[in-house]
Amino acid sequence: MAKYHLEIYTRPTCSDCQDLKKFLKRHQIPHKQYDLEEQPAKEKELKKLTGSRIVPGIVFFKASILGLRRKTKGMTGFEQNKEEIKKLLEVG
Repeated sequence: MAKYHLEIYTRPTCSDCQDLKKFLKRHQIPHKQYDLEEQPAKEKELKKLTGSRIVPGIVFFKASILGLRRKTKGMTGFEQNKEEIKKLLEVG
């Protein structure tokens, strides 16, 4: 069972977003993805969760005892957070 549930917020014109999606696919990491161009209403959620509108927005959740999701960590940007993401997702 995965340690974290992962949600990402992206835009199609963002190269860092595309790199993140390739990374997740290469490592077969399950995640929920929101394309802010297709779902503009999700931008408010992104800002609430990460404090920014910058993409990619990366949010890690853990399930609580009641089965509800609980935000554990939010970050923006892939390249500058790549090592921390690997550590959180236990990817080599």
